[in-house]
Amino acid sequence: MIPTYSTTIRRKEMDAVLTCMVDEKIGPGELNGKLIQQVKEFIKCDGAVALRSPSIALKYALKSLDFESGRKIMISALAPAWQYQTVSSMGFEPLVLDVDESTGLVSVEIVEEGIKEGGSLLLLHETEGIVPDLQGICALGIPVIEDISQSAGACVMQKDENGQTTEERVQAGTFGVFTILGLEERDVITAGGGAILIAPGRREWIVLKHIMENVPVTDLLPDINCALAWVQVKEYPRNEATRKEIFSLYQRACMVGRHKMYARESDEGSTASCFPLVLNSSFKDVKQYTAKKDIEIQPAYEGSVIAMEDSLSEKCIHAKSLLLRCVHIPLYPRLTHAESAKIVKVLGSLP
Repeated sequence: MIPTYSTTIRRKEMDAVLTCMVDEKIGPGELNGKLIQQVKEFIKCDGAVALRSPSIALKYALKSLDFESGRKIMISALAPAWQYQTVSSMGFEPLVLDVDESTGLVSVEIVEEGIKEGGSLLLLHETEGIVPDLQGICALGIPVIEDISQSAGACVMQKDENGQTTEERVQAGTFGVFTILGLEERDVITAGGGAILIAPGRREWIVLKHIMENVPVTDLLPDINCALAWVQVKEYPRNEATRKEIFSLYQRACMVGRHKMYARESDEGSTASCFPLVLNSSFKDVKQYTAKKDIEIQPAYEGSVIAMEDSLSEKCIHAKSLLLRCVHIPLYPRLTHAESAKIVKVLGSLP
């Protein structure tokens, strides 16, 4: 059976982790700083900190913004459930937004409606590696915290004052006041767990750096995880190139089928962190069919806000529909040519 998910761990990652273990320096230390430097080169930001989880990263981002308790924070219905839980636990009110059905993302218009409902900050999860209209969203005048756990490495074409696309490319993760780069098992870059909290600008970094002076050591990412993440960031171009090659094969196979793909920018405009497919038939039937071919598929949003909060179904009808119909097809660098060819063949014949 070809599993839906598989973390790509090669010899370089293994050697880095083993060296850390042999040196008996597995807690937060030198490699934490080494990872931060690598991320700063990758994202082009003013500062960053490596923490033990995305939820801890979000807590420090909100502390740095000094938001008053009770204010409404907008999140996507298809964002991971930890975002809703963390926002609630800190005394804020999650304002859950529906999504555009063609992308699975919140749009400028959707965020505008959220602002009218009292939303004062947007926690923007760039789902499935697809990047929304970041320039348009940031122009709405509210703080934005980007979550690039699935879109790290993607670039956005800038628009001029007349709305015309220019040749200037700006990297995802540099638009918001803060950015969270998750390092969990299924994120595009992994440390087996953890997150990088990024301050794209100098002003935000000064505030965050001051807060981090008194951070408990238990909130910092241990060196054993940093060793893995450091190599993963360095190997990102290689892994992403392989993912995109496979993604293109899948894309061509699905063009003749009955099922839909999300609208996304080609080339560097999105990442191939996964291959989501929106079904036009029963999930049960498709799952049984792929299982007979020894290919595992899974619901794309089983860990999302809308999956956790069924009460949102009437308000977030597009997100609810995608929860029921969108699946992940196996896509990762460790797939062999034979395995990817087999998946391509099955994609072209899905019921």
